[in-house]
Amino acid sequence: MKQNSSLPFVIGVAGGSGSGKSTVTQQVLASFGTEMVSVVMQDDYYLDQSHLSPEVRRKTNYDHPNAFDWPLLVQHVRALRSGETIQMPEYDFTIDNRSTRTIPVKPAPVILIEGLFALYDEDLRKMMSLKIFVDTAPDVRFIRRLQRDIAERGRTVDSVTNQYLETVRPMHKQFIEPTKRHADVILPHGANGPAVDVITAKVASVIARQL
Repeated sequence: MKQNSSLPFVIGVAGGSGSGKSTVTQQVLASFGTEMVSVVMQDDYYLDQSHLSPEVRRKTNYDHPNAFDWPLLVQHVRALRSGETIQMPEYDFTIDNRSTRTIPVKPAPVILIEGLFALYDEDLRKMMSLKIFVDTAPDVRFIRRLQRDIAERGRTVDSVTNQYLETVRPMHKQFIEPTKRHADVILPHGANGPAVDVITAKVASVIARQL
């Protein structure tokens, strides 16, 4: 773990779909608030697909690293580190495309990047002071994804199951699981309480030094 006191403390939170990444993020935010922590959601950096038909968009493999707009994500994290406000894109999974809205994200002492591939890109990793991988059993991850996609993304059980078997599981093994080797901290059994407490304690010490 490294930290330059003149720059924000950047945290990467990676892990498979349904692993508990959002739980870690929410607990950090609940502990310190949006004034102290800027959150960059990698899910909102999927490539714009306006040039594709709805039928083609629906076939997008969202679990492959090539689905992301890496240059924009890296550019935005660099801007936040430099003290600039960014306009984070907003992705709408009900239309398989970016929405017309953007989300303003202000710079803060702590920048948290959450996503499947938060630890995948070398340029992003170089900016991170703490790299976290949330490790959760595959059956638990699948159940959570199933519940989320039905409730939040208007999906059916069959479509979620087919996607999991065809792309989610193989992409996790090929691309996401290997990024665990880049982690400074691996959270076993998901976002367990004691592990998250250690992370929030670290964040608290960073914020205290920068105030």
